[in-house]
Amino acid sequence: MKKHVIYKVEPGSIAEELELQPGDKLLTVNGNEIEDVFDYHYFTNEEYLTVNVEKKNGEEWELEIEKEYEEDLGLEFENGLMDDYKSCRNKCIFCFIDQMPKGMRDTLYFKDDDSRLSFLQGNYVTLTNMKEEDIARIIAYRLGPINISVHTTNPELRCRMLNNRFAGEALLKMRRLYEAEIPMNGQIVLCKGVNDGEELERSIRDLTGYLPFMESVSVVPVGLSRFREGLYPLEPFDREDAREVLAIIHKWQKWCYEKHGSHFIHASDEWYLLAEEPLPAEENYDGYPQLENGVGMLRLLETEFMEALAGTGREISGQADSLNQEAGREQQTGTGRKPKVISIATGLLAAPHIEKLARRFTEQFPERIIHIYPIENRFFGEMITVSGLLTGQDILEQLRGKDLGEALFLPCNLLRSQEQDFLDDMTLGELENALQVPVTIVESNGHHLVECLLK
Repeated sequence: MKKHVIYKVEPGSIAEELELQPGDKLLTVNGNEIEDVFDYHYFTNEEYLTVNVEKKNGEEWELEIEKEYEEDLGLEFENGLMDDYKSCRNKCIFCFIDQMPKGMRDTLYFKDDDSRLSFLQGNYVTLTNMKEEDIARIIAYRLGPINISVHTTNPELRCRMLNNRFAGEALLKMRRLYEAEIPMNGQIVLCKGVNDGEELERSIRDLTGYLPFMESVSVVPVGLSRFREGLYPLEPFDREDAREVLAIIHKWQKWCYEKHGSHFIHASDEWYLLAEEPLPAEENYDGYPQLENGVGMLRLLETEFMEALAGTGREISGQADSLNQEAGREQQTGTGRKPKVISIATGLLAAPHIEKLARRFTEQFPERIIHIYPIENRFFGEMITVSGLLTGQDILEQLRGKDLGEALFLPCNLLRSQEQDFLDDMTLGELENALQVPVTIVESNGHHLVECLLK
């Protein structure tokens, strides 16, 4: 029998009322052994529970619980999955982990392909790791949505791209999920000369057959670092390539919207910036189902930013009024101070867009001067232009000696979740000390950016 060690008990929760403590071990729920987090959530959803727990002193408690349906017990476990993580068995020709240098922290080299992380964290999975009982349990528990790394619907090509002879037949699992009406999202990592052009057309056409349960599909360009020696020879996309990709996607968006009322297939922001084409209007993103894949992030950021500038938030509006009143008093008394200088560092891809927002802000608040510093990714190579893969050392080297003003703003995706260090293990504190400027981590929404700029 598995024993799941409790790591944390939420204050005010049912578990706290029952005097459960960190170090206690969960044994069974309603007589059912708990294999993993799926079992735990499924069996604890019920209104009446009998929970068996082994206390730290070895005593075994049987607890009878009456609660609301789906009300959480308030427990966190030492192992978030309550089971071992499943590593990826594929050797994808585009895998970014294979393109990383040696000597980085061990966790960066772990390739996960665990369907449970798809539901818990939004990770994309290839389905190659899933057994028949895994599919059956998803259907029985009515779990969803599951995020699937499709890449191509051509079975033979998928086997070659994933370097897994079972990758083609794994596509049949999508059919089972579709027939069971399980919500899905798809992802296509596009590789030049491999799964683009006619193969992309085929994949989109095939995936529209899974509507409405396949709710959205994103197309993202392959990321190529400078550490590709001995790997499959892939080339970067250029402007004309990007325009051809967008032409295919826009054609299918029009068809899907007319037939199903959804744009369904979406291009990540990189395609528009590379093609030098304007971002789509907000309504084209169908509520932003693929933000984590960089689909619509810049459009949403701009929308939220402009809303905040218009004073739609009561708190932000008050801060803006206060700032303008302070500037007015200083002008009347002749005690005006120098404008406050703020710096924003980000990846090459987003920098022009952030610069446009900064200009709009300073038009309304001229008592702010905002410097935008695009950071070139020298660590992974110039073809990596997204901010989330920047290292502390690249930021430090390229900002050292610059006029950073009173504060440096960095996007939150530069740091590990809930942590204070960059990909190369440089800490936020080390960067602040080296640059001698306070660093503000800005959340990935426009309201928070405006709020930080006002403060």
